[in-house]
Amino acid sequence: MTNVKVPTLGESVTEATVATWFKAVGDSVAADEMLCELETDKVTVEVAAPVAGTLAEIVAPEGTTVGVDALLANITEAAAGAVPPTAEPSTTSTAKTVDIMVPTLGESVTEATVAGLTKAVGDSVAQDEVIMELETDKVTVEVTATASGTLAALDVAEGDTVSAGAKLGALSAGTPPTSAPTPAAAAAPAPTAAVKNAPSAEKLMAENNITNVAGTGRDGRVMKGDVLAAIANPAPAPAVAQPPRSGGPRAEDPREERIKMTRLRQTIARRLKESQNTAAMLTTYNEVDMTEVMALRTEYKDLFLKKHGVKLGFMSFFTKACCHALKEIPEVNAEIDGDEVVYKNFVNMGVAAGTPTGLVVPVINDADQMSFADIEKAIAEKGARARDGKLGMAEMQGGTFTISNGGVYGSLMSSPILNPPQSGILGMHAIQKRAMVVNDEIVIRPMMYLALSYDHRIVDGKGAVTFLVRVKEALEDPRRLLMDL
Repeated sequence: MTNVKVPTLGESVTEATVATWFKAVGDSVAADEMLCELETDKVTVEVAAPVAGTLAEIVAPEGTTVGVDALLANITEAAAGAVPPTAEPSTTSTAKTVDIMVPTLGESVTEATVAGLTKAVGDSVAQDEVIMELETDKVTVEVTATASGTLAALDVAEGDTVSAGAKLGALSAGTPPTSAPTPAAAAAPAPTAAVKNAPSAEKLMAENNITNVAGTGRDGRVMKGDVLAAIANPAPAPAVAQPPRSGGPRAEDPREERIKMTRLRQTIARRLKESQNTAAMLTTYNEVDMTEVMALRTEYKDLFLKKHGVKLGFMSFFTKACCHALKEIPEVNAEIDGDEVVYKNFVNMGVAAGTPTGLVVPVINDADQMSFADIEKAIAEKGARARDGKLGMAEMQGGTFTISNGGVYGSLMSSPILNPPQSGILGMHAIQKRAMVVNDEIVIRPMMYLALSYDHRIVDGKGAVTFLVRVKEALEDPRRLLMDL
């Protein structure tokens, strides 16, 4: 018997939700074949079979919150050359009573409230079908049937508070007797099974109040990516008549809309607030004349696209400029670990990207060793994957410095918030033509404000200002990048 466990979920990520099982108990599986998907605060993680064999048991059904290294399932390994026996029809009932227990609720979570019951005593239930929902102060957890059968008992009611590991009810599970079908039964057409959408998709649809999403999964199954695409390109909503406003003091305004925050949005809010509370964050500003960069880009953009197959943008110039400046001011590329400062002799550049569900920061590893073309290709590829919700957890880990471009949205000035545990983040802004004094003459120049937010615990003002000046010098004279000056 081989255990299937939760893999490493990433830096600072301690739990995930079982989103979808693609195999059922008794199914044959091949080594490295995908068994299920786990959903974390940011991405979906695929879990593959470590060996070939038969899925003997699913320990964590869909909707269960699990921690790192928790047991998900068991696989009975296939013997070399063995042929699986042919199952004979059962003629006797093998029903047994299975307790329904409160699943793992997550780290430091000890109790939950029964939010809703979807089944009553005596109802038939299928394996993995939702029986009830539990609400904690962090997430909603679905309790599903571990086997097919009949709901024999319920020990709780809606609104009850239950502890982790408590018994919720009992299921009479087993294989019912089978008999040869009658001619009438054989002639009757088989009912069409309802297509079950991915739980992660159902949850995202509910959180964003979306219905009628076209599914691209098997048999039209709606997947998480389908919902993200629908959020990014919403269909015009039909006009809905609003109910009359109640006269009570707590009546909801019909002009308001209340939507529960997604787990990603909650995580973004928590991490950014933690950054403000932990780091001694300070921001310094400067401005850069973009004349030379824009002229260089205009002159070579067509040749660059023809040779490398990707457009030449501004981000590669800023990435290169930051990499050069970080070599001179290494504390901006460092982080605090307890009572030690960890200096990084490499640059893993985080590039903040807006998505339909929130801000994510994919990381370009070893950006200091990459060419302009390599940087542009990496930014384009990771940006597209971020918008499609296909970024893996590993692609958002290990960043040492971050660039955030608020200028694409028209921002003229802002103070970016640190992405912990990093000690520096550069904010780019909109390019605006302004009157400047150059060689005692007033001229019109394309100018951009730059903002460097830094952790004052390890970065002094002199280092922060020097870093920003070096970035400015490299952009105003791009030849410095070629000369490594």
